[in-house]
Amino acid sequence: MTMSNSTTGSKAFTTGDFRLQSGAVIGEVTIAYRTLGTLSPARDNAVLITHGNTSGPQMIDPGGSTGEGSWNTLVGPGRAVDTNSYFAICPNMLGSSYGSTNATSVNPRTGKRYGPDFPDITVRDIVATQRLLLKSLGIEKLVAIVGPSYGGIQAFQWAVDYPDAMRGIAAVVTSPRVPRERSEGNVARLLATLSQNPNWNGGDYYDVGGVLESMIQIRINTLKTYGIETRLRDTLSDPDEIEKAIREEATRWAEGFDANSLLILAKALRTFDVTGELHKIKAKVLYILSRTDKLFPPELEQQVMLALKAAGVDADYFLLDSDYGHSASGRDWQKWAPRLREFMESL
Repeated sequence: MTMSNSTTGSKAFTTGDFRLQSGAVIGEVTIAYRTLGTLSPARDNAVLITHGNTSGPQMIDPGGSTGEGSWNTLVGPGRAVDTNSYFAICPNMLGSSYGSTNATSVNPRTGKRYGPDFPDITVRDIVATQRLLLKSLGIEKLVAIVGPSYGGIQAFQWAVDYPDAMRGIAAVVTSPRVPRERSEGNVARLLATLSQNPNWNGGDYYDVGGVLESMIQIRINTLKTYGIETRLRDTLSDPDEIEKAIREEATRWAEGFDANSLLILAKALRTFDVTGELHKIKAKVLYILSRTDKLFPPELEQQVMLALKAAGVDADYFLLDSDYGHSASGRDWQKWAPRLREFMESL
């Protein structure tokens, strides 16, 4: 088990022989992460920030930006997650593209990239690697876990898997369940787009030029679902200029994110449903949805809050009144930051 610092300010934790829920073993797992603030001598002021599907630890960087919206306005000195008081730690998900073990990593058993042979993982596996990371830092209990979208999914998984490990979770633009047909459909759509690329080669495209154009197209569609057109219309009016700006943003992301990572994380959601385990939650829950979100619409509030209350969970709800859809938590941060700060102080 090793810890290291890189010159970029990101850190890494490495452990050996990590057993997945499936029973498969990954010979070596590295989890990249970033931190803000100072860990207290008692190690009792840590807040875990969990990132969205296509972003990473850079979401808490000053000046950092992600598709789901940068959170540097929410996490930092004097912010809602105030790093003058809290130690914020944002780990890159297992399987993701920003420093953690993923399909581009070398399998120590073969000496070659995993590529399409990277084993199927679950959200439970992702959270288990984060638990090991925190243990390596001597952190037994978190103040809170806070995250948007896939980050909120991780927060719910944490709360049922390790009920004593946190005092609260703030789960934002998310749900404790992803319908199986939706996650299967998403995987099928990704594969349909990627497999049309002449370089796809069953997912082993690394030595034949990659699948950049396919990733750009996937990203354009994702950004439009997130509500990027509303954001761009704040500064642009020409439809062609808007399309050009969307493509530029999509290209920047596609140049740094691996197609297999996208599939790994999409597949991990196929089994995600903690609604039958909500009774295990001991943490306080703040549940937040965005009025215009197409991915996790505000209509979810009734069923999720009813389920949490029925399970005996101390849960509160806040509707983010925003035009920015799935990106609202970062774009309209000032509209819910006071509620997040209040929640943090209540813990």
